[in-house]
Amino acid sequence: MGKLDGKTIIITGGAKGQGAAEVKLATALGAQVVVTDILEEEGKKIADETGNVYLNLDVTSPEQWSNVAEFTLNEFGRIDGLINNAGIDQRNHGGVVTTPVDVFRSVIEVNQVGTFLGMNAVAPAMISQKAGSIVNISSVAGMRGLRAVAYVASKWAVRGMTKTAAAELGSSNVRVNSIHPGAIETDMLFDLGEDSINWLVSKVPMQRSGTPDEVGETAMFLLSDEASYISGAEIVVDGALITR
Repeated sequence: MGKLDGKTIIITGGAKGQGAAEVKLATALGAQVVVTDILEEEGKKIADETGNVYLNLDVTSPEQWSNVAEFTLNEFGRIDGLINNAGIDQRNHGGVVTTPVDVFRSVIEVNQVGTFLGMNAVAPAMISQKAGSIVNISSVAGMRGLRAVAYVASKWAVRGMTKTAAAELGSSNVRVNSIHPGAIETDMLFDLGEDSINWLVSKVPMQRSGTPDEVGETAMFLLSDEASYISGAEIVVDGALITR
């Protein structure tokens, strides 16, 4: 028996990296997963490999979110969980002086607005069924001030929206929590370049980067009934990086 047996989970950004790891973990634990992404070829491949379904989803589109929620309810009858995993980095890592407004807006649209739209789309079904778990993937950048003002702003927003949603939805037995990964072995880390990666990992007290599965296992716990009294929490998965 898997701890997600019988549950239907929507995972955004599920085509690769951390999202793909979460798709595989959830499936192994007994869940039916609706894999969503804008990377159609990769998303379909992961869905086919795991026996799930793939839907194209631009998380900044309310209409596409509505379609995903409607499909899931029509196909499976309920929505038990959502992992708001899709996100983008701010590649120039600029601050308030050097960040172009179009860059700022693009990061906010995906990371912040996309997370809001996901919660907005699934909450009515979860309220109706009096059960559900939403897991929002933030970052250690949502816990402290760092460079990359747009990315930091978006991840702080995810943290704050999580707490607001947890307070709002708690009476309906809908739990909402955020996960705050540190240096995790995904494209977002690898894109930093070798020197930056080595510098970042040198700041981690555990002296290593984390794996997508280590974040994914935390998400699986929060989706499961084992976390039935955990809501509004922020769980840091970073090898103690935030202590530095």
